[in-house]
Amino acid sequence: MHTSEENQDRAPGLTTMAPGVLLTLARLTALSVPGVVAMAPIRSGVNRLFRRGSGAGVQINIEDGEVAVDLFLILAQDTNVRKVSRHVQAEVMRTIEEMIGMDVIRVDIHIEDIDYDEIT
Repeated sequence: MHTSEENQDRAPGLTTMAPGVLLTLARLTALSVPGVVAMAPIRSGVNRLFRRGSGAGVQINIEDGEVAVDLFLILAQDTNVRKVSRHVQAEVMRTIEEMIGMDVIRVDIHIEDIDYDEIT
């Protein structure tokens, strides 16, 4: 028999999430980090065919409830690549773990380009 206190701890129903939600969260979180200019197109190849979800510079692989993220970034000129990469990793991991409640096993950063368009 369940008491009213036990019932208060349970959700009234089931929550489902489209796979694109993780992609969107990872992309928007990465773009919010100073020094990240844009997401880079994901290079085509055999490895891409075996990924579970990809889009807009993000690849997500989920196994046994754990998330692995690959981010393909374009950084601003004069950016400390190591510092920005670590900041993106920490923020993406925090966002997915706090907002979705899934464990993140890794966030791999791929710097695809540096934006030098503003140099005259």
